[in-house]
Amino acid sequence: MTRSSLAERRFKRQVQRLKRAVDPKSWHRPDEESMQGLYWPAKDESRLRLSKARSKYRSADANFAKSTYCSSLYQHCEAVQRTVHIVNLDPAAEKFDYPVAMDIRELISLDDVMEELGFGPNGGLIYCMEHLQENLDDWLEEELENYLDDDYLVFDCPGQIELFSHVPVLKNFVEHLQRKNFKVCVVYLLDSQFMTDVTKYISGCMASLSAMVQLELPHVNILSKMDLVTDRRGLKNYLNPEAPILLSQLNQHMPPSFAKLNKVLAELVDDFSMVNFVPLDLRKESSIQYVLSLIDNCIQYGEDADVKIRDFDEPEDD
Repeated sequence: MTRSSLAERRFKRQVQRLKRAVDPKSWHRPDEESMQGLYWPAKDESRLRLSKARSKYRSADANFAKSTYCSSLYQHCEAVQRTVHIVNLDPAAEKFDYPVAMDIRELISLDDVMEELGFGPNGGLIYCMEHLQENLDDWLEEELENYLDDDYLVFDCPGQIELFSHVPVLKNFVEHLQRKNFKVCVVYLLDSQFMTDVTKYISGCMASLSAMVQLELPHVNILSKMDLVTDRRGLKNYLNPEAPILLSQLNQHMPPSFAKLNKVLAELVDDFSMVNFVPLDLRKESSIQYVLSLIDNCIQYGEDADVKIRDFDEPEDD
């Protein structure tokens, strides 16, 4: 049995424990005070992004402010003379601050689906992504033929978390890339404002863990919008959290009926020890380079490159 399947089974057992931990008496419409403790993020609170690089190890990486991240990454790579191609997989995207190498809107767009089929934004997005899945062997293969083995590709994906935690479309997408000898890594972007409250932090961790179990890929979890953080000292408490501290803070924020649930959630985050967030300050080139180096390490980008040796002329004899 593979390590990923063991992790998935373990995660499912933890979910069953969560269900048993909830007191049935608490299954009622909560009052205003208990509403402060909702764990799961609202739509668009947690965003994920797939990027992907193609070298002899063809690679990919996947993560809030995703378009800003892509734009800053492109500008940084351009400054250090590193070629990167950004692919748009968001059928609802409108404008970009960077050149788009491939665009899903050439295949299908959300506006067309909503107009012709009468779907809403979420249903239309799912339809678009399923249409992409049906055309992987046609449209995607044709587009990828334009790139060489050492080209670095970044896939800018839609921000709806359900595409990464529930709907298997993107899971099938990355599996298709892996069959084509791509190495894939996911870059998960979480707004740094989530780190100001323990319930929001747990929410972000659960969403990230769900995506990790669903996609079964290396993850780089990033805290975006660090330039807006005012209390950096308080932020450090969540970069390397400890279960007892999380449990204590959760119990302070939640009604007593959620005590068992709080305990299981804190243990879940601590037991897996896989959700660690890297702060990203787009104002600092060193911060962008550090994140890029983490991604390169996950996909082993450049490890097969030939060593460049410079030839020197031998000095002439006098």
